[in-house]
This record gives sequence, C-alpha cells and structure tokens, in this order.
Amino acid sequence: MKFPVVASRQSWFIRNRMTLLTIAIVAAYALFIQWFWGWSVILKQWAEVGVIPVVGALVLLTSTYFLRTWRIHDYFPRETAGRFKVLFRITQIHNLLNIMLPFRTGETSFPVLMRTEFGIPLARGTSALLVMRLLDLHALLAAAGIGFAIASPHTIIAWAVWTAFLVVPVIAFALRRPLLRLAGKLLPSKAQKLVIEIERGLPLNAAAFARAWAMTVINWLVKVLVLAWALSLMGVLPMAASFGGALGGELSSVLPVHAPGGVGTYPAGITAGAVALGASSEKTALAALAQASINAHLLIIVSALTGTAISLPLGRTRKL
Repeated sequence: MKFPVVASRQSWFIRNRMTLLTIAIVAAYALFIQWFWGWSVILKQWAEVGVIPVVGALVLLTSTYFLRTWRIHDYFPRETAGRFKVLFRITQIHNLLNIMLPFRTGETSFPVLMRTEFGIPLARGTSALLVMRLLDLHALLAAAGIGFAIASPHTIIAWAVWTAFLVVPVIAFALRRPLLRLAGKLLPSKAQKLVIEIERGLPLNAAAFARAWAMTVINWLVKVLVLAWALSLMGVLPMAASFGGALGGELSSVLPVHAPGGVGTYPAGITAGAVALGASSEKTALAALAQASINAHLLIIVSALTGTAISLPLGRTRKL
C-alpha cells in the first residue's frame, strides 16, 4: 500500500515527466556546448546575425509545425474533426520526443498518442506515420538530387534519373491495391487484419494523396530554405553549400541513426552536406562551418521548444 505522500509525488512526476525530460536534455546539451565551444562564442555569432533575422527564421520554422498538424488532420479528418488544438499538442509532443530521443524511438509516441486521444488503432496510426515519413524522406532526397543534377557532367542522364525518382510516390500509390492484395495472399490469415489496417492508414484517394504530397513538399521547402538562409547569414558560402548543409542536417534527422537531441549527428549532417555542395574543406573554414552548424541546430531545437510551449495551453490529452 502506497502512502499518500509517495503517491502524490509519483503523480506529480507522471504529470510533469515531459517537462522534466525536456529540461534534463536541454541542460545536458547546454553543458556540452559550454564545454566544447563556450556560450560566449555561440552568442557572438547570433549577435552578428541580428535579432530580426533570427526571430524571422524562428517564426517561419515554427509555422511549419502547424502545416504538419494539418497534414495529420487531413489524414484523419473524421477522428480529429473539431480538435485541431489537441492534435497540434500531440504533434508537438511527438516532434519533441522525436528530436530528443535517440534512434527514432520517439516515433513510437505518435501511434500511441493518436490511439489514446482519438481512438485510432495502433496499426493504422503506425502505417500512416510510415507513409508520411517516406514522403518526408523522398522530398528531402529529391531536393538533394537537384543539387547533384546541376553539378553532374552528364546533365541529361542526371535530370532523367531525378525525374524518375520524383514520380516514385505516384507510382507506389497507384499500385497500392495490387500490392496489398498480394501481401494479403502471402501472409497468414492472422495477419489479414494488419493488412486492412495498413490500407486504412494510406490516403483515402488520389486527391488526399496529392494534398499530403503537396503539404510535405511545402513543409520541407520552407524549412530547408530557412535553414539555408540562416547558414548563409552565419558565413556558410556559397549559397549552394548552405542549401546542402540544410539538407544534410534534415536528412540526418529522418534517418534511423540519430543521437539524443541530434547532438553531434545534426551538425555533422550540416557539415557533410555543405562540403558536398561546395563549402571549403580548409581547416579554418571547417571550424567556422562547425560553429554555424551548432547554431543552426540550436535554432531547430528552440523552434521545437517554441512550438511545444505554444501547444501546451491549447489542449491536454486524457492519458499520456
């Protein structure tokens, strides 16, 4: 039997565990930056960029979270009707967990939260998330392909390959029914329900798929362009290198290998992408690029925390 004081403390920790987890991770990252760079160096670069560009970039990045929420609402219009605020809060919790937890483990929160709040089966929520993540990855790879196609000496072949890759989602969606029927025939009878739930997790029709695809492209276009702009303001040149850095960082965030909070992996992705598209690889230039990548990563984390702060008073889930 638990004493009232112990039970009360446990209840408090349960109610505030997201906040406590966030504070702990942010504090650890702050100590890491102080140890490796020193906050005076980081803040000096922000001061050189200026308040207005930083705030503008933060506002634009935060706005993409509303677009993500709308994409999910469009996936589940009946279940989420009239509850956009609650859905936005869930989206922000999922986004923050996805950023802070390693190896994409934060992704598991999405189907759980959608089932808890909206009664959406786990298989359906998981399949919808898988489709959205595949669209995300495709959009980023297609954007990266533009840079490589421009730089390729075999222009016609490069653009032909890029165009073929661009229409892969359309072909996959067009063939979804025969592919699902084939899966239904090959899988045992106990797995038939899973196939049905996966089909339910896909966009309902071509129009819904087109909307999901369009929202995905707009979301990543805004995010990548804002990050590229921020990197260019911090001295990452030429502009193609800033664009490559933004793509590299975001690609690192959607791939399975992802450190807690993106510490190390996100800045490394920015550095690799920038160098691949023209940034100097000299020692001094690489040091400046590494510092800019840390600042861009901080911008992403601050935007996620801002979105979460906005979502907290908008609606609370019944159970978490």
